[in-house]
Amino acid sequence: MTGRKTTSFLQKWGNSLAVRIPAALARNAHFNLGSQVELSVENESIVVKPTGKKNLTLQERLNQFDPVKHGGEVMASERIGLEKF
Repeated sequence: MTGRKTTSFLQKWGNSLAVRIPAALARNAHFNLGSQVELSVENESIVVKPTGKKNLTLQERLNQFDPVKHGGEVMASERIGLEKF
């Protein structure tokens, strides 16, 4: 996100103020709908940092897969239940 800047306006949301984060900035910051964030004030600026669980890429998920922990093969070897004719 380094170097990306935009201008926005503060809006009223209930008793609070709100600012919209443009989609391009949200993507660059890896923010998604429902992301948990931490707000803080540093040098008279508001800093927004993600604090929730990171959404993993497919490759990161595959790297975490452990056949021993997850049981390995899950396909049945013969027809079961309603599959029987």
